[in-house]
Amino acid sequence: MSCVTLLPLLLMISHGLANAEQNSVREKRSDDVSALQLLVEQQSQHIAKMDTELTALKAQLPTEQVICNIQEGDKADVDAAVAAARSAFAVGAPWRTMDASKRGELMNKFADLLERDLEYLSNIETLDNGKPFFRFFGVFRYYAGWCDKIHGKTIPVDGTYFTYTRHEPVGVCGQIIPWNYPIMMLAWKLGPALACGNTVVLKPAEQTPLTALHCASLFKEAGFPPGVVNVVPGYGPTAGAAISEHMDVDKVCFTGSTEVGKLIMQAAGRSNLKRVSLELGGKSPLIIFADADLDEAAMWAHGAIMNNHGQNCCAGSRTFVEDSIYDKFVEKAKLLAENRTVGDPYDPITAQGPLIDQEQFKKVLDYCRSGQDQGAKLQTGGVKVGDKGYFMRPTVFSEVKDDMRIAKEEIFGPVQTIIRFKDIQEVTERANRTFYGLAAGVITNDINKAITLANTLQAGSVWINCYDIITPQTPFGGFKQSGQGRELGEYALQEYTEVKTVTIKIPSKNS
Repeated sequence: MSCVTLLPLLLMISHGLANAEQNSVREKRSDDVSALQLLVEQQSQHIAKMDTELTALKAQLPTEQVICNIQEGDKADVDAAVAAARSAFAVGAPWRTMDASKRGELMNKFADLLERDLEYLSNIETLDNGKPFFRFFGVFRYYAGWCDKIHGKTIPVDGTYFTYTRHEPVGVCGQIIPWNYPIMMLAWKLGPALACGNTVVLKPAEQTPLTALHCASLFKEAGFPPGVVNVVPGYGPTAGAAISEHMDVDKVCFTGSTEVGKLIMQAAGRSNLKRVSLELGGKSPLIIFADADLDEAAMWAHGAIMNNHGQNCCAGSRTFVEDSIYDKFVEKAKLLAENRTVGDPYDPITAQGPLIDQEQFKKVLDYCRSGQDQGAKLQTGGVKVGDKGYFMRPTVFSEVKDDMRIAKEEIFGPVQTIIRFKDIQEVTERANRTFYGLAAGVITNDINKAITLANTLQAGSVWINCYDIITPQTPFGGFKQSGQGRELGEYALQEYTEVKTVTIKIPSKNS
């Protein structure tokens, strides 16, 4: 039996990338996906059994070209994957009887394979998502180190009793990851879940399934027992809903929109009251005071919203700037946006590739029209770049008011909204006037302002004189409707363990 359930993964490679119009870089991309097809077919016995007439997902380049078709996983496939995960979690199964240190060795072996295939995975990620080519290094080594350090306590209770606690794995975990950071989100989810000894059914986003499929094969190569990691590509309303509602899934973890997060909580309540952790949307404030270095502040603010094309849940999407430096800041923000290179994500000089798909592209352009209609001043951008693909000019709005849609709603695109403020009391209240609470930033040389805001901003992460600094060691998650629970760091382990209290009657007690 295959140790990794790949349901369903038949890749039918289109020849659209190999025509005469494509340059050599894109021909290499087509070759990369063909290699993935061979790898999957050779390593999963499920391929031969699959019905080739099932609906296919289309992995589509953000340049409007189809990369390949991938068979769609539905409820029946989720049921099969959950059954495999439940079997792997059974008492006495190899995964349950394995030494914790051995789990760490397997996770380090998987990390070795990620490093070995780093360039290949980076190519697939760029191919599938459109972000500029990057080199990925995950969080698996961090959590591999935690495997044999997850333990309970002995408790000095009253009476002749010996009491201790155990931190046990939750069980079968459903994990639903987004399209904006596909392989990074896979690491954030799988790392702590596996370190704690759980088994997993993971659904990648339908827009970006390719790196998850290759990673699934690496779990088999690393030697993970059968059924521990299961990958089911599919759509949210079918495969995602089946995971959320499944009576034999013990926990579901989701990263995505607040709207869908609410649906997942409802599904968990309707079914078996499974544990839920959510990392959802944001409308994060970045507050810039007049005492800050203006060039550095503009640079941080630019990256806070433009990185990953603005498709970032914790993007600094509300840039609050103190009134006395507002006009100068707007000039610098406009210049940075105009100098940002938009184009082929495989080109080393490119800073911004295409948005993920047509739906997102149209949504962002609609917000740009809304901003102008509601009276914000368009400094630059707000338009498409080129004739083909979902490329958009980095956009800057000034004179933005709190009640405008672009100041209230999550745009999820390269759109900077710059808002005036007068003093710290005013900006604190306005920054917190949102139902989101994922992140916030403060740029100032005044330590008193920095600490005051760090303690009063309603956000899961607050960055001072920097922005979006996330490491494997630091917990990440939101206040209010930006989610519940934490990813990364030691705190993430709490999301994947149950605490059991054991009390034993003893004849006598000695201190």
